[in-house]
Amino acid sequence: MIYPLPAVMVSCGESPEEYNIITIAWTGTICSDPPMCYISVRPGRHSHGIISRTGEFVINLTTEELARATDWCGCRTGRKFNKWKEMNLTPAPARIVKGPVIAESPVNIECRVKQVIPLGTHDMFIAEVVNIQADEAFIDHKGAFSLAKAGPLVYYHGNYFGLGKKIGKFGWSVERKPGRNKGKG
Repeated sequence: MIYPLPAVMVSCGESPEEYNIITIAWTGTICSDPPMCYISVRPGRHSHGIISRTGEFVINLTTEELARATDWCGCRTGRKFNKWKEMNLTPAPARIVKGPVIAESPVNIECRVKQVIPLGTHDMFIAEVVNIQADEAFIDHKGAFSLAKAGPLVYYHGNYFGLGKKIGKFGWSVERKPGRNKGKG
């Protein structure tokens, strides 16, 4: 019951004929230096074979606007459907990896597989982040990416949700309040 999870669309493939999208909720950051992340994929999924062969994939963050495409791409197989055409998504060139990015996604994280760990029902692809593309429309006046403006989509026990309001920032609970005397606490 470790929820919510990011609902992402992972794109993969070396040529337009094999480009595919898989929806993943089992994903996350595992290291900051070097930047690394993971995705866990069932071996029977069409994208598993593509990622295993190419050693590359792109994590495309999703938004409330992409909710239908996110769900649909997780329910249909790339063996039978061209998910790009069915969901009117645009494969755009990645800068480093051969697979495409989803142009409609606000953030595209290009990854190279470093290790695959079989875990039972899923294999975990541990990958180094080799490039990140972010939509300029979501960059604020300070040059930071605004997740709130992008409207990210999360997955919670079979359901999709948008994120709520900001409650605080890292370290806010221990920050020194303005006007407080040093030494008193």
